[in-house]
Amino acid sequence: MNKNFALIGAAGYIAPRHMKAIQETNNILVAALDKNDSVGIIDSYFPKADFFTEFERFDRHIDKLRRNNTGVDYVSIASPNYLHDAHIRFALRNNAHAICEKPLVLNPWNIDALAQIEQESGKKVFNILQLRLHPSIIALKEKIITELAVNPDKMYDIDLTYLTSRGHWYFVSWKGDEGKSGGIASNIGVHFYDMLTWIFGPVKENVVHLKTSDVNAGYLGLKNANVRWFLSVNYDYIPEDVKKAGKRTYRSIVVNGEEFEFSEGFTDLHTLSYQHILNEGGFGLEEARTSIEIVSAIRNLAPIGKQGNFHPFCQAVLP
Repeated sequence: MNKNFALIGAAGYIAPRHMKAIQETNNILVAALDKNDSVGIIDSYFPKADFFTEFERFDRHIDKLRRNNTGVDYVSIASPNYLHDAHIRFALRNNAHAICEKPLVLNPWNIDALAQIEQESGKKVFNILQLRLHPSIIALKEKIITELAVNPDKMYDIDLTYLTSRGHWYFVSWKGDEGKSGGIASNIGVHFYDMLTWIFGPVKENVVHLKTSDVNAGYLGLKNANVRWFLSVNYDYIPEDVKKAGKRTYRSIVVNGEEFEFSEGFTDLHTLSYQHILNEGGFGLEEARTSIEIVSAIRNLAPIGKQGNFHPFCQAVLP
């Protein structure tokens, strides 16, 4: 049977991927909410969906559907990060499962509270951790599992570099407000931390070398890996050869001196995530916990500068 979906955050960058995933899994978007009304993209997927710009009217509509036994089965959440917790609670209170973009919440204690509400409601909270479904990353995990079976104490040296250029708008929007986005590590790094701990084990050490409005960099000591990481939204730090190619994004993971290629295969990961959830899989609260603990710690750690095992790109930022 087709499932009924509602979508919170219909005007954002990632919303069309959720609409596409709902459509491609043969389900129905019945209602959508966003305070901004630039949502004509809905017509490409679900032109009959009801749309609201005020939460109160959306809330009333979803409640009426529930009372008429035509309620929503899932609420997809693509709203600003700081609202995820409240919108997940809204879904559970309306007898619906929640499918939430990363980061699931901003702080680990939010997960504890949601676990209690999840238990009370009997509904589930799912986080979009799409890198766990990327074929190349699954292959890497299988390779590491095989190698660790032979040598459980093996350590890997990893450099994670992710630069995704953003213009002046970024710092005016909620994404540039650490209180709303959680900062750069939460906004653009959380799914990488999830992927790395999923493959290389739990965190032993968390160090921040650099933390500004447009750059975060640090070191993660994992059970089986030493990870130097560098995240930025500043175009200036992109390598010159990448700039000359006309690109504004640079993504690199180097494992023991060898580049790990996973630049392709991202377009269908939301649909795969929805299929995984609808087939009684999905990644829940506990799967999200480690990455949320990491970004929460990063937000509260004082940067130590160019000391210890810092990422080489720090040289371009720090004197």
